[in-house]
Amino acid sequence: MKFQDLLRFSLKTLTSHPARSFLIVLAMALGVAAVIMLTALGDGARRYVVNEFSSIGTNLVIVMPGRAETAGSFPGAVMGQTPRDLTLDDAHWVGRLPQVSRYAPLNVGVAELSAAGKLREVTLMGTTADIFPIRHMKLALGKFLSSSSESSAQIVLGAKIAQEFFPDGNALGQRVRLSDRRFLVTGVMAVQGESMGYNSDELVIIPIQHAQTLLNTTSLFRLLVEIRYHDEIDSAREAIRQTLIQRHDGEDDVTVIAHDAVLATFERILRALTLGVAGIAIISLAVAGILVMNVMLVSVSQRTAEIGLLKAIGAPAAIIRYIFLAEAIWLSLAGALGGFILGQAGSWALRLAYPQLPAWPPLWANFAGIAVALLAGILAGLLPAVRAAKLDPVNALGKR
Repeated sequence: MKFQDLLRFSLKTLTSHPARSFLIVLAMALGVAAVIMLTALGDGARRYVVNEFSSIGTNLVIVMPGRAETAGSFPGAVMGQTPRDLTLDDAHWVGRLPQVSRYAPLNVGVAELSAAGKLREVTLMGTTADIFPIRHMKLALGKFLSSSSESSAQIVLGAKIAQEFFPDGNALGQRVRLSDRRFLVTGVMAVQGESMGYNSDELVIIPIQHAQTLLNTTSLFRLLVEIRYHDEIDSAREAIRQTLIQRHDGEDDVTVIAHDAVLATFERILRALTLGVAGIAIISLAVAGILVMNVMLVSVSQRTAEIGLLKAIGAPAAIIRYIFLAEAIWLSLAGALGGFILGQAGSWALRLAYPQLPAWPPLWANFAGIAVALLAGILAGLLPAVRAAKLDPVNALGKR
């Protein structure tokens, strides 16, 4: 039997049982589609987190009050203690370090904003002018606080806040009241959407001194520090820590973390998660392979007379094996291609439903899904093929 004849014969055998063949192909296709979609989801989540962290800025070091231990929080908090304040003076001393390019102290809170006969609660951020280049934030109109006016009562509105309070677009130069204080609108931020859990379009920014007065605090929530060169991040972290230890009477009571280290940790976790869900999906391909084996074993028993006839007319055992292996390969190939199409369509649907999630399946997942499907089909076809090849032609013909 020629190779093309063997392929035609095995294909004709499969098409003569369309329902059975379709169910096997469907099982294979769903397994491949699951591999592609789940890896697209996992890798999309990884890319989303990486993009969100990258939008915060580069070469960043974050300083927080309180010493975070392995539990991830300040240990004295459970006993009613509070960490030592991280103050503006601390921030100024950190800013004098040679590795530091610029820094932005932060205070975050909630207050009522009223203007033009409207009132609503907003999230306020107290900071300095350096927050914009550090956080890669942009202004649509006006300007942010200049270094010479950081103590003046200026306010920058988020894009959505400005549109809500001043729909005519004339927000600049208007007076607004934040809590019990009046501020002059000097800028409107560009539309940026949600980033790292908060919506910049619904944020208002005021000078750090005014924020601390409104929030009745002298401690900073965070201190963002931009380092001049990437290779100085580790030395800068240690220099910041030592500077604050000296200022806090020898107490190591702050947490200094590098933005890149946090990002790398998240990326490792999400990569492992992607591989994990891919592994779970591959199990479904193994189940589909077992289904192929079971169905083909039944097929051997049903086609005993046919196998006996082939052997009686001189077909060697190798040809019988090749026929059953060819059937398994046809089923696996059809399932792999169908699963590839389903997986791509499912990934497209994910991107359509969640535009912010870059759910593109990795190239390795596409090849892995198809390769595992083919491998599972071939391995599943080995046992039935060997069993069919071992049948005695006389006994097989006698079972007609």
